[in-house]
Amino acid sequence: MPGQLKPAVSNQDHIQGAEEATIEIVEYGDYQCPHCGAAYPVIQKIQKKFLTQIKFVFRNFPLAESHRFALPAAVAAEAAGLQGKYWEMHDLIFENQKSLSHEGLFAMAKSAGLNIEQFKNDIQRPDLEEKVDADFESGIRSGVNGTPTFFVNGTRFDGGAEDLYDMLLESAED
Repeated sequence: MPGQLKPAVSNQDHIQGAEEATIEIVEYGDYQCPHCGAAYPVIQKIQKKFLTQIKFVFRNFPLAESHRFALPAAVAAEAAGLQGKYWEMHDLIFENQKSLSHEGLFAMAKSAGLNIEQFKNDIQRPDLEEKVDADFESGIRSGVNGTPTFFVNGTRFDGGAEDLYDMLLESAED
């Protein structure tokens, strides 16, 4: 049986889409992972196509051993969230994945319209790294062992973003 999402989506998560959406997609992702970078436009395509039917959640799963800037990028997105700009930063990081660096993250923060002084302080807050760690731990408990890993309505989806898009299209036609 495929893995189950643990814990369920809550107000601790970053959620995009309609509260009453019938399809909940959770992605465990790493901001520096090339496969996650490739999945990003597909997720956007899914969101555009299915609009109010989709609720999308992104949980941090930084593979820090292989991706030097995965954890700093996750913390930067969480810091942006404190200024109400989580999704803007999330998008900018994936759209500028090739320029991930400390300087690059500050440039993205500026581009997202963040208060840079506050951002500089916030990225050093231990609770933000704890939030990233909690996401990572929930991924481990849910059976995640690589990125991106998707869960649809709480059940692990075995396939990539394009497979997910195809499956949703087929379901919509039934």
